[in-house]
Formats: sequence, C-alpha cells, structure tokens
Amino acid sequence: MSSRSLFALPAPSLRFVPIYLRNLLVWRKLALASVLGNIADPLITLVAFGYGLGALLPRVEGVPYIVFLAAGSVCMSTAMAASFEALYSAYSRMQVQQTWASILNAPVELEDVLIAEWLWAATKSMFSGLAIIAVMLALNISRSPTLLLLLPVIMLTGLAFGGIGLCFNALARGYDFFTYYFTLVITPMVFISGVYYPMTALPEWLATLAHWLPLAAAVDLARPLVLGQWPADAAQRFAVLVAYCVVSFVVALALTRRRLRT
Repeated sequence: MSSRSLFALPAPSLRFVPIYLRNLLVWRKLALASVLGNIADPLITLVAFGYGLGALLPRVEGVPYIVFLAAGSVCMSTAMAASFEALYSAYSRMQVQQTWASILNAPVELEDVLIAEWLWAATKSMFSGLAIIAVMLALNISRSPTLLLLLPVIMLTGLAFGGIGLCFNALARGYDFFTYYFTLVITPMVFISGVYYPMTALPEWLATLAHWLPLAAAVDLARPLVLGQWPADAAQRFAVLVAYCVVSFVVALALTRRRLRT
C-alpha cells in the first residue's frame, strides 16, 4: 500500500465480497433495532409534518403536502442511514475495534475494505429507504408503479452519502468530529434541498447552489416517481448523483490511504 499513489484506482477484484458479507452477518444480529433506529426520525417527520402541518397548508405544487413530503423523507432517510454507517460504524471498525487492521492481515488491500464499507453503507441505507416506501404504501400516500424506479435512486443516494461519509471518517480523530458533519453539512443540506418545501421558495443564489447538491438531485428524481411521473432533467440529475458517488469514493480512498500511512 505504501508504494501506491494516493489516487490510484482499485484493481478489479472480488476480494471485497467476504468483507461485505462479514458486515451483513454482524448486522443481522441487531437488524430490527438498526432499521428502526434509522427510520425513526424520517418516519416521525413524515407523519407529524405530513398530517399535522399538512392540515394547515394548502396543496404544495398541486399535491397534498404529505405526498410532497414523502419523496423527501425517502431520500433523507437514505442519506442519514448511509451517513451513520459510513461514519460511526466504519470508524468503530477502523479505529476502535481495529477490525480493519485484522482484515488487512489477510491477502486483501485497503481498497477492498473501503469498497466493502461503501457498498455496505449503501445497502443499509436501502433498508431504510424501503421501510419508508413501505410506510407510504401502508398509509396509501402513493401506490404508483413508478415507485419501483425509486430503488436505483435510493441506491445511488446511499452510495453518494456513503462515499462522503467515508471522506469524513478518514479525517476523524474521534466520534465528536462527526457532529460537525451533521451540523454543518447534513442539516443545512436537508433544509435547502427540497425535502420540506420547494427550492423555488429559496433566494435565487441559494437555489442555484442547492440544485447541485446530492440530496437535491435525489429529491428531484424521487418526487415525480412518487407522483407517478417521469422526472424532468432525469439524465442530468442522475449524472449529478453518479458524479458524487465516484468522486466521493476516490477522495475517501485517497484520504484513508494517507491516514493509514501516517
């Protein structure tokens, strides 16, 4: 590892699969509590704001507020779950439990470990996203066939926020560091990315900035699908998410290599 460039791309390999499966087997022991913990906040938001605030609001962009909010809740739940896994759980395995150090004694590379963590964060976020979709179906918020197309959106959102989370994980010196990420990155992003209200309500400069954020791209793709429509500018919004996925992982790999070398 020490002789490779920080930004060298991973060589094609399936060595990450056993590491991914290891995380899955560990998660299965606490699966119910884990899923409930990840969906509690967005579920409460969906029900409380959707029915409570929705009773006081007129229709938003021509649809009931709870329907408008549902798509944002799916994306927010996915982003939060991926972030928690790529931060707290990955840091525990990397620094506290020294799981990564043990794995690296086997014939694997650091990129294999990081790919497994990245994909696992996205997988775990899918569980949360699917749980919110199940609530939407149960409450008859939406039963459009286009909900099936939310699955790739959820997966890309999980990969994007999983990669971003791994970047911050590589920089962290303790769990307290992650407070900065949630306070200064995630929370503002949620409020300006169209989760709770249309981005057209923002000042023009802020709406332009928010338009290029990963959560905004995810919401722009998800909301029409919840309404049974095809997203406008689908190719562009899809490309934004893919770009965040690729760039965040490459940067996370470089930062993690640098951290473990020093």
